[in-house]
Amino acid sequence: MNAILTLSLKEDNDMKAAIYKGNKTFCTGESRMIPPGRGEVSLKVAYCGICGTDVHIYHGEMDRRVNIPQVIGHEVSAEVIAAGEGVTGMHPGDKVVVRPLKPGPPVPSDKGYTHIGKHLRFMGIDTPGGMQHYWTVPADTLHHLPSGVSLQHGALIEPLAVACHDVRIGRVEAGEHAVVIGGGPIGMLIALVIRAKGGKVLLAEVNEHRLKLAAELGISGVNPMQRDLAAAVEDFSAGAMADVVFEVSGSAAGVKEMTRLPNIRGRIVMVAIHAAAREVDLFSFFWKEIEMRGARVYEPEDFEAALSLAADGLVPLPALISGVAGIDQVQEVFEQIDRHPEGMKYLIDCNS
Repeated sequence: MNAILTLSLKEDNDMKAAIYKGNKTFCTGESRMIPPGRGEVSLKVAYCGICGTDVHIYHGEMDRRVNIPQVIGHEVSAEVIAAGEGVTGMHPGDKVVVRPLKPGPPVPSDKGYTHIGKHLRFMGIDTPGGMQHYWTVPADTLHHLPSGVSLQHGALIEPLAVACHDVRIGRVEAGEHAVVIGGGPIGMLIALVIRAKGGKVLLAEVNEHRLKLAAELGISGVNPMQRDLAAAVEDFSAGAMADVVFEVSGSAAGVKEMTRLPNIRGRIVMVAIHAAAREVDLFSFFWKEIEMRGARVYEPEDFEAALSLAADGLVPLPALISGVAGIDQVQEVFEQIDRHPEGMKYLIDCNS
């Protein structure tokens, strides 16, 4: 029998959505609960984090992908309200987080890596997102939130999964020396995941507010505007230099520095998106047999790793929340981020 499991819903004029209209402008619209189809789940969104990608959307840099006007947002924690036909393991009231990837039809060049396949669509960018009261998504994008992790902290699982993926791609092992260039939200999370795995980490960041936060979280930091970064890494590693370097700054300076830091057969993980071509010291790759890997989004196992770290309290998620606001305040929050980009994670309470 085809069945839809659902909670009783009251009519409410406060079921809202934040809609991106282009030209650095959001408006507040209505969020309607779309009944789930086969293999889908309808959610009552709790919190939606604001990602650096959302800021790029706000600045108009991704208008070719966003179907304006559109609800954006993809760092979501939520409660299940309805499960469609064929869905198992999801019940009304379950607390979940969303892995916002919709793989498209596979092609041979994908080699089975559907999370970065040719026809991948990213929910909240290529399709409507989670910055709204209700959101209906494929059931296979959902992960259960551990009972000890709040819905507010659950909104940080998606960026934490990014960091888990990056660290996994970098093959960081306990005792290794790692350098993270760029101390924004993802860079900070990468540093914290490395520490949780037993690695030794140095964060390179030019913003003193972020360096202060890193110090408060027990992460060693250096400002490369004030001290030669290679010399700092040499001191940090007792001459061993870095086993792995993560380029998260997205800057030409970060690319210039990254090849100076690895040791023999060291590894570089390219995390940042570089929209412009960069000059790279290829001689260092030859001379030291350096390996470089790109790292993009995540796979299901990275979400499970992030959920495990959060459940065990190994990553201080509360310290990374810079502010929480309602859907009516989305415009003001993006303007605040522009004025004070040194913040970490801003969350939208979609049911305030």
